[in-house]
Amino acid sequence: MRNVVPILTVVCTLLVIWYAAAVWLNAPWAYNKAERAGIELNFADLVSDTWSQDKPKLPAPHQVGAEIWKTTGEMVLNGRGFSKRSLIYHSWVTFSATALGFLLGTGLGIALAIGIVYNRTMDMSVMPWVIASQTIPILAIAPMIIVVLNAVGISGLLPKAMISMYLSFFPVVVGMVKGLRSPAPMQLDQMRTWSATPAQTFWRLRLPSSMPYLFASLKIGMAASLVGAIVGELPTGAVAGLGARLLAGSYYGQTIQIWSALIMAATLAAILVGLIGVLQRITLKRMGMA
Repeated sequence: MRNVVPILTVVCTLLVIWYAAAVWLNAPWAYNKAERAGIELNFADLVSDTWSQDKPKLPAPHQVGAEIWKTTGEMVLNGRGFSKRSLIYHSWVTFSATALGFLLGTGLGIALAIGIVYNRTMDMSVMPWVIASQTIPILAIAPMIIVVLNAVGISGLLPKAMISMYLSFFPVVVGMVKGLRSPAPMQLDQMRTWSATPAQTFWRLRLPSSMPYLFASLKIGMAASLVGAIVGELPTGAVAGLGARLLAGSYYGQTIQIWSALIMAATLAAILVGLIGVLQRITLKRMGMA
């Protein structure tokens, strides 16, 4: 109960701010309509109008909620949960690229981290390039990746996954390097005293010690991977995915559609990061770290 009250307080505060911002941003259009109609708006009429416009600058929370229900709950009840108008379908398309990119990024990040920790040449040469790679704006590199892969006949899911991988591997590299180097010198000396091979030291000391760092990195990497998948859908002219919903909404000025896709993306990210958190608790508990 102590954890629920602060969360509800923050949520209620955000909703109040959101509703107030909707009145403020949508008021000019409401006043413009009233002026052309020759009527005068009182405060109640102003609030009612700003919270019910078809194409508001900022939709009210209940408008976004109604749009999400119409494109998820109603379609599921009607047996059309995976129709192309359903947010569930678009979320699945984005999730597919996110999951593949996350797996590729995690594998690449762990491999690079092991090389950096065990090879001084890689530590001095690869790590600066890993850091420098993240200074390139993803909006600039995403079209380049798509064009290059399309030139060699690769399209569809893989280009978006590659963009997700590009964003997700960096936190895994940094976290795993820190984790693999976390054992104390005394622990490493003890392994050498036992004549442990580098492989035995890795599997029995360095890797278990790196688990808390790995899971923290995976949470960041998952969120970054989802961003990469959405960004990867924008320059391809995709017709499916949350990125495609955002793009279509911006083309036609459908701000309610844009916000519903954003909320769905945030919900998807929260679920995925939550699943990693559950896996973290189970793993660390079995290892005696929780």
